[in-house]
Amino acid sequence: MADESFVTLATNDSYVKGALVLGSSLRDSRTTRRLTVLITPHVSNPMRQVLEKVFDEVKLVDVLDSGDSAHLALLKRPELGVTLTKLHCWGLTHYSKCVFMDADTMVLSNIDELFEREELSAAPDPGWPDCFNSGVFVFRPSIETFNQLLQLATEKGSFDGGDQGLLNTFFSSWSTTDISKHLPFIYNLSSISIYSYLPAFKAFGTNAKVVHFLGRMKPWNYSYDSKTKTVKDDAHDPTMVHPEFLDMWWNIFITNILPLLQQHGAIKDTATGVKAEEVAEAVSHLSLSSPAQASSPPPAMSSEERKERWEQGQADYMGADSFDNIQKKLDTYLQ
Repeated sequence: MADESFVTLATNDSYVKGALVLGSSLRDSRTTRRLTVLITPHVSNPMRQVLEKVFDEVKLVDVLDSGDSAHLALLKRPELGVTLTKLHCWGLTHYSKCVFMDADTMVLSNIDELFEREELSAAPDPGWPDCFNSGVFVFRPSIETFNQLLQLATEKGSFDGGDQGLLNTFFSSWSTTDISKHLPFIYNLSSISIYSYLPAFKAFGTNAKVVHFLGRMKPWNYSYDSKTKTVKDDAHDPTMVHPEFLDMWWNIFITNILPLLQQHGAIKDTATGVKAEEVAEAVSHLSLSSPAQASSPPPAMSSEERKERWEQGQADYMGADSFDNIQKKLDTYLQ
């Protein structure tokens, strides 16, 4: 199926980790379709080399940013503006049909049957089911559609500041016109939904084919205990009711991805002469530099540099750009 492909997006090295696990899970499911990853200039060269080992096509694209800080502030997720870069997937016109999957998704079993669906097929969003979740959707690449989406983004923006609001506005008939374009929830099972509707998960969760790690905490943000082969709940995350999927994500990462990262120097020095499992905890915090570099204090950053990193989706969420600091700044303006 050379004219059909699964597509994902990685805007920085952290999301590359997710993309690599997604790609590996698709390979493990014995997909017959090609694998494509869109990357931005912020992905490092070592990580690009690793992506080339997992994906059939690694395509560099420009960053599209909504710049809509007001709407993004409503979401408390300012980094989502850069997800408009996802629109580049409609430019992959050498494919007749594609399935887009966010880098924070993971495939549990073969889902090639999704290519039998038409554009725009997607699963309901757990937060507002009359909208579809844009983490998994079937589409047909088209320059005309790409240009129309850009025009809509320019003229009207997105009601949530990210790609999901824009796509739901563009494909506004999704909720009412054709039920065949409503993917079953098992193709985009939200990890948050497990927490919010546990009885349904217990009844139907065994049929899940794709899990989507929605929310602030991503699998690569957790600490991993290599001895017990389980994820540690350091942040006391209330949504981590069933951590099996997180453990599964880390198992794929340790088994399939970590050796590639070591081989291509994406993880420097930390794993020299050490078994892969023994550096799992360090990797959970993305040890992409040597210990000496990691321990040194970050250099002072000008306001312009900080703004540029923010717009590129590389904000310091644990430091100066934490939600508490953002909230304080917003309160100051509101007062």
